[in-house]
Amino acid sequence: MDKVTATATELRVHFTAPAAGLSLIELAPFETNASTGRIVSLLPATSPARVPRFDGVRDRLYSGFAVVRLSGQSRETVGAIRFVEDLDQLSLHREPHPKPGTKKGLQLQMVDDALALGIRHCTLNFNLAGLIQLQPQPDSLRWEMDGRTYHFSRRYLDSLPVKRLSDAGVVVNLILLHYLGRTEVDAFMKHPRCDPATPHRLTAFNTATADGLRHYQAALEFLAHRYSGTNSAHGRVWGYIVGNEVNAHWEWYNLGPATRAEVAADYLRTVRVTHTAVRQASAHARVYLSLTHFWTRVMRNDPLRYCEGKGLLDDMNQLAKAGGDFDWHLAHHPYPENLFEPRTWLDKSATPHEDTPRITFKNLEVLDAYFRRPELLYRGQPRRIILSEQGFHSPDKPDGELWQAAAFCYAWKKVESLAGIDAFILHRHVDHAHEGGLKLGLWSHQPGTISTPDNPRRLYEIFKAAGTPDEARAFEFALPVIGLQDWSALRAPP
Repeated sequence: MDKVTATATELRVHFTAPAAGLSLIELAPFETNASTGRIVSLLPATSPARVPRFDGVRDRLYSGFAVVRLSGQSRETVGAIRFVEDLDQLSLHREPHPKPGTKKGLQLQMVDDALALGIRHCTLNFNLAGLIQLQPQPDSLRWEMDGRTYHFSRRYLDSLPVKRLSDAGVVVNLILLHYLGRTEVDAFMKHPRCDPATPHRLTAFNTATADGLRHYQAALEFLAHRYSGTNSAHGRVWGYIVGNEVNAHWEWYNLGPATRAEVAADYLRTVRVTHTAVRQASAHARVYLSLTHFWTRVMRNDPLRYCEGKGLLDDMNQLAKAGGDFDWHLAHHPYPENLFEPRTWLDKSATPHEDTPRITFKNLEVLDAYFRRPELLYRGQPRRIILSEQGFHSPDKPDGELWQAAAFCYAWKKVESLAGIDAFILHRHVDHAHEGGLKLGLWSHQPGTISTPDNPRRLYEIFKAAGTPDEARAFEFALPVIGLQDWSALRAPP
């Protein structure tokens, strides 16, 4: 089997090798053994085989398919399990992905202030546990899928500023998360292997069981049709980031102790399901993987809790191509080597080589170049990169705010010259009291509060000037701080 494609009414199984005497089986996304699959049909002598897309009310679009040779009660699998490809032909909304005139973005807290700063990209944390309702409420929103009705919280969605931001020309990305705490929802949305000791109450999504899969699938279909389909009444979302910093999965996407290979297979399944849901609504909304700045090094020396970003990326790319390639992209977090040291140009472990331990702003061009490798291309083009979370600490030193502001200038000039990077989304808008002592904000926070804004830092005006005619004047102070004569030294080679 070479490929599975879809129309509105049927799936087409393409093959070039002789298929006489072979059968096609269907598997759920989490099934990996052909013995559990359901026989769909015998394959015809000529390609393609045609299978109804719907099995009654159930959509087969998410299913995997494999070819088997039957011999008595045994099955011999011929080739890999394949999933449906080229889903953009089914998309309701066909508008291309926007290209704002600036890469400036923010993980915002105050909408008015963010818009005044001139942002054109943002991320919003989206907790699926806050969306799902097991019992309908008077104001619940409904979604029908595979003959079942699902209910979602209107109040939670109304709390998000998606429409206001997208109406102002901001490219909105949702960071899809599941925080533990709602026991009745955790029962099916928590990953079966999630360790209760997870330090940040974040679980990997459960697409490993039938119940978890259907709830996740329904939630993503609902979100994608609401925010990325043809009706823009609720605003528009252009990006869906699946989980957070998955190469540090114990901390931020907990699926229990797991090898890198296990993480890759599990995460890819969820990313593919997300992509299938999103692509039905929009031909050009994007689905992103999420990685830390650790590239060939791990966050901590525990192979069942942390893995290398490069290795995880390569593993997922190989698995995706084997099962049916699709257009996943990357949300990278190139924090400085030491989060408490803003002067990222001093990073020692960010080298200019492909096997660099970390990818920070100092060597960001390595990531851009890596994504141009032939084996990582999709339809002959590099996958897109956004920098969805990174910032610079303001140390309690006389030059602390100066270093923080200069670090932003340095990073901004790097990002401006890299064509493969679409957005630089700064973290944070306001300092947060529960962030381990880091002071990353454009604003400080009021003493005794968690994140109530107090005073803007020097970085505030620098950030505002980025991408405007005032940039050259505003950025001049940073050159001697960094040790540069001019900004040309930071431009990526053509």
